[in-house]
Amino acid sequence: MNYQKISTKLYRITQNGKYGFINQNGQIIIPAQFDLAWSFVDGLAQVKVGNKYGYIDTTGKRVITPKYPLSYAFANGLALVMIDNKYGFINSFGKVVIPPRFDGALAFKNGLAAVQIQEKWGYIDYLGKIVIQPQFAAALHFYEGLAAVQINDKWGYINVDGKVVILPKFESTFRFSQGLAAVQIGDKYGFINQLGKFVIKPNFDDAEDFVEGLAAVQIREKWGFINTNGEMVIPAQYNRTMSFSQGLAAVKVNAKYGFIDKTGKMMIPPQFDLTLGFQDDLALVYAVGGAGYIDRRGKYIWNPTN
Repeated sequence: MNYQKISTKLYRITQNGKYGFINQNGQIIIPAQFDLAWSFVDGLAQVKVGNKYGYIDTTGKRVITPKYPLSYAFANGLALVMIDNKYGFINSFGKVVIPPRFDGALAFKNGLAAVQIQEKWGYIDYLGKIVIQPQFAAALHFYEGLAAVQINDKWGYINVDGKVVILPKFESTFRFSQGLAAVQIGDKYGFINQLGKFVIKPNFDDAEDFVEGLAAVQIREKWGFINTNGEMVIPAQYNRTMSFSQGLAAVKVNAKYGFIDKTGKMMIPPQFDLTLGFQDDLALVYAVGGAGYIDRRGKYIWNPTN
């Protein structure tokens, strides 16, 4: 079987303490055999066998032998791995293309990867060349041309040239999404634009990124959703919320999770102990002591008891 010809997405399952994969119809494609497994990215999934990490293709073939003490998913054709207690990057053939010389690193995102040399963080390009000198106490991914960095005890944002464009004055920051980023100032959260100006005042007790036009925010003990104008479009009434994905968001009512649409209508009643958002029309849910998958109607295609 040629994995490149498989068009269906694969979803991680657990059976008898091992991990495998099913397709969108709930059919087992890769039998449960790995000690850990992660989602497929660009045709490869990271797996753990014993105490080593490697990668499989969509047929289950081990295309990069499990040999790394730590590794991460592929992003932009490269994967972050640990070799001899240093971080470097391999390509999809398992070849080291950026030698392991960093004390810490994040995956590539939008052309750059944050790397740590001794106590400071900077950024490299795909060739492994340092393009923003290590100078920050911490650094995150670039989104929409800006990355959050920590200078002393505060967070601000730099552009791809490494220039500080939003001064470090926040306790914590989120990524830019749809032109806005959630930031914490004091003990409250609001949203700034790319000029660093508050466009949604810091009136919230917690906040998440904007996704599909809405952002989850916390007011006292409850969560709801605002639009990019800062208007509360779904009242703060849930014990917890997840971001919208494919038009649905998981919300916690009392002790159980269900799913609402963008009008706040409950589409799948609260019945799950935990859930992640929909991805390719399926959502991972935890119930009756195990993990399963439901479709957009709330019907199990892989039952937690399987």
